[in-house]
Amino acid sequence: MVAELSLITGYPLRRAFALLLLVLSSMSFCDAQGNTPHILLIAADDLAYTDISSYGGEIDTPHLDELATNGIRFTQFHTAPYCAVTRAMVLTGNNNHVAGMGSQDLSTTVKGYEGQLSNRVVTIPQLLKTKGYSTFMAGKWHLGTSKEANPHEKGFDHSFVMLEGAANHYNDVGVLREPAISPYTEDGQPVHWPEGKYSTDHYTDQLLQHITQAHKRSKPFFGFAAYTSPHWPLQVDEKHWKKYSGQYNGGYDSLRVVRFERAKNAGIIDQNTTLPDRHPDVIPWRDLTPEEQKIEARKMELYAGMVDNLDFNIGRLIGKLKELGIYENTLIIFMSDNGAAAEDFVKHPYFEPYIKAHFNNDYENMGQPDSYVSYGKQWAEAGSAPFKYFKGFTTEGGMTAPLIISGYSVNYRDRLEKNFITLMDIAPTIYEIAGIDYPAVYNGHEIKEMKGESLLSLFSDPDSIIHDEDYVFAIEHRGYAMLRKGDWKILNISRPFDPSNFELYRLSSDPGEQENLKDKYPDRYNDLLSEWDRFYKEVGIITPTPSSSEH
Repeated sequence: MVAELSLITGYPLRRAFALLLLVLSSMSFCDAQGNTPHILLIAADDLAYTDISSYGGEIDTPHLDELATNGIRFTQFHTAPYCAVTRAMVLTGNNNHVAGMGSQDLSTTVKGYEGQLSNRVVTIPQLLKTKGYSTFMAGKWHLGTSKEANPHEKGFDHSFVMLEGAANHYNDVGVLREPAISPYTEDGQPVHWPEGKYSTDHYTDQLLQHITQAHKRSKPFFGFAAYTSPHWPLQVDEKHWKKYSGQYNGGYDSLRVVRFERAKNAGIIDQNTTLPDRHPDVIPWRDLTPEEQKIEARKMELYAGMVDNLDFNIGRLIGKLKELGIYENTLIIFMSDNGAAAEDFVKHPYFEPYIKAHFNNDYENMGQPDSYVSYGKQWAEAGSAPFKYFKGFTTEGGMTAPLIISGYSVNYRDRLEKNFITLMDIAPTIYEIAGIDYPAVYNGHEIKEMKGESLLSLFSDPDSIIHDEDYVFAIEHRGYAMLRKGDWKILNISRPFDPSNFELYRLSSDPGEQENLKDKYPDRYNDLLSEWDRFYKEVGIITPTPSSSEH
């Protein structure tokens, strides 16, 4: 074909080959019947690294396991430390400050801290629409509550979304604050929560309708399943959590060890990995009273039930794709948005009075619509066992999450991929699949270049390397910061932020971030500090004071 192109164009072979590559890169991928692939992005909210069974968990997740068996599990997928920040970066392929989400739930006029997606970025659905895609989402938005920030204005044809960071799973009773109503919109218009519906079930109902409609219209689709499960408050029907009754009576210290060993056996972490020191605020299980242990075990039973229900609904999506005959032509990306959630607002001095006044957390009522339960640092550390700490921190435990990619163009079954990749790699992957050229200008605004790379080569070449040793990945959020270059990472979890507090870790030998090598390798440390200084200036970090309503 290259020789024929050379004859047609009059170009030499080398230029003809380059032209062929350019033409191919501009084309959409198609299946054997010439169908443009569908894309389904599924995000769990606060799901821990080892929750699902294919990552070493004990919770029953057969549908996620099916995706893993038919695709690729990533062991070094890195997100942001909080959910809104992750959503901004996934949908744009850029840094959170560039995307306008420098600090979650903080809305200002300061560049980088707008509290909604900025005009410096463009979203996946906005660009997919230029290729004729039907675009829709259901679930958590958390990227601004104003009309101009709504997903209906950011490329989604259809959406049913919770605008804020957390809500009751059975109704629109607000959580953590007055007024006690959580805001929802459907296709950009305010709506109320449908009576009697459970969050994950209802979001799935919405997605199934849109998938069916796109199929009837013979249109490729991009669906974003932005689930709110298993985010607190821990609420779910008994049929999903009762099966786990008594399973966590051994406590969170025991579960942490069990998860750790199971992750080793699953190949998710190396056999020589050691458990990191746990957070100093966690009370040992043995020091709890029997009544406290009983309550703690119920928290985890409820959490497991929510993950169980999440998997059930993912099974409904998979079933619909198979029913319509489009499963093989759908790229499915499943991820969690950050590390395990350690918040325990029942014991928070600011939120405790509100919770006690509006919710009933008696043992027999836990998990009901009028209860308000979260499982805290103790269980979160069990879920992030190979790593240090959890959601909110820029440690590996706060930012390493499960990622499974399966379906269209994935040529491997049950493969473990240990390449270091980031959430900013997802958008470039989708664009390459859909044959989209990333613009320099969108809607009259200059668009910043994406910071991720396409993962497509990994789908067929196990030796492909996405990020070389010189690639820099960095995050700052509310004064916590990290920067990774190759195998090395500097970490700062001291407040107020001071560059002198950065520590140095070598992640290949110390994924738990236990040995600070700052003094042992000063040249390496100073190199990463220089990279940090460049990054800091490039994205415009100023660390404004965060609001009190953190999710």
